[in-house]
Amino acid sequence: MPNIKPISDLRNYTEILNEVKEDSPVYLTRNGRGEYAIIRIEDLDKLKAAVRLFAKLEEGERSAREAGWLSPDDVEAALGL
Repeated sequence: MPNIKPISDLRNYTEILNEVKEDSPVYLTRNGRGEYAIIRIEDLDKLKAAVRLFAKLEEGERSAREAGWLSPDDVEAALGL
């Protein structure tokens, strides 16, 4: 269940920060609408890595569409198998 707090609760920011756990951010609202998320640095690093991975996968797929896909035999030959 998401941990949602009004931004005014940041007056007691130590309590809010203690509630932030791995894979469990604290979401802050302003005027009843989602505005911010507080996450651990490790989770931020994972998100950044996932975005980079998806960008590389998209780049590879685009390249394959433009230049053609490799056959399993071509892959084995390129890997020296």
